[in-house]
Amino acid sequence: MAEKVLSVEKQLDIRFSEVDMMGVVWHGAYATYLEDAREAFGARYGLSYTKYIVEYTFAPVVDLRLSYKKPLRYGMKPVVRITYRPTDAAKIVFDYVIFNPADGEVFLTGTSVQVFMDKDYKLLWESPAFYTQWKQEMGLL
Repeated sequence: MAEKVLSVEKQLDIRFSEVDMMGVVWHGAYATYLEDAREAFGARYGLSYTKYIVEYTFAPVVDLRLSYKKPLRYGMKPVVRITYRPTDAAKIVFDYVIFNPADGEVFLTGTSVQVFMDKDYKLLWESPAFYTQWKQEMGLL
């Protein structure tokens, strides 16, 4: 049986405030684009940051890997695709691709890892109950 794939695509608008004097997106802006993708994923699949707050759980990014392929430039309208990567560990892993929807040209690939912490900032070694329930509801368990 094929693994269920949870993925969302979001169009980005490259703004002037995100580029340098050459019109190329500053490398640090990409992290914001991936954050936008995580918010879109949460809204689509019911795993919003509001849910974490209600559950008194934090999910900080502890690993962010980016591979820049081609520069994004002012005025472009690329798409970021975020895909959930299932794992049994108490963490959330996402894969990303930023690409041109017209021709599929890839500008960036990346991965993020988030862990769980309680309201006292202590690392949770097991997934919180609400996350396990979410995985069940999504057909991932």
